Amino acid sequence: KVLAENDQLRKEADDLGPRAELDYWKKKLSKFHYLMEQLKSPDVKAVLGVLTAAKSKLLKKWRALDIRITDAANEAKDNVKYLYSLEKYYDPLYNSDPVSMLEAIPGLINAIKMIQSISHYYNTSVKISSLFVKVGAQQ
Repeated sequence: KVLAENDQLRKEADDLGPRAELDYWKKKLSKFHYLMEQLKSPDVKAVLGVLTAAKSKLLKKWRALDIRITDAANEAKDNVKYLYSLEKYYDPLYNSDPVSMLEAIPGLINAIKMIQSISHYYNTSVKISSLFVKVGAQQ
């Protein structure tokens, strides 16, 4: 169910700011972290041991799901890390007058550019464009 939700297209209001993006990825990270902890539990390991001993055909499906869960967890972790690094740049958009906001924009744009160039997951034009829309929407 969590993977199905993860694969769905995001629907958001047009007036959300960059904090909403960070909050979104923090919630995803929390969900996938919990799943990853469950996958490491002794009960799951015991079931996998039985399936392995029985040479079950379910192992192939299980491994595919495990890979998808791990990848989604890594994406959320990576995105939270990079979005946290933007916080000091977008805080003036929330807490300052228009003149102070102008001073923060070059640093924010450079930080977003850096994220696009080094992030493994946040480097798509769709995600970067969405982030710029959120930055622009913050009043």
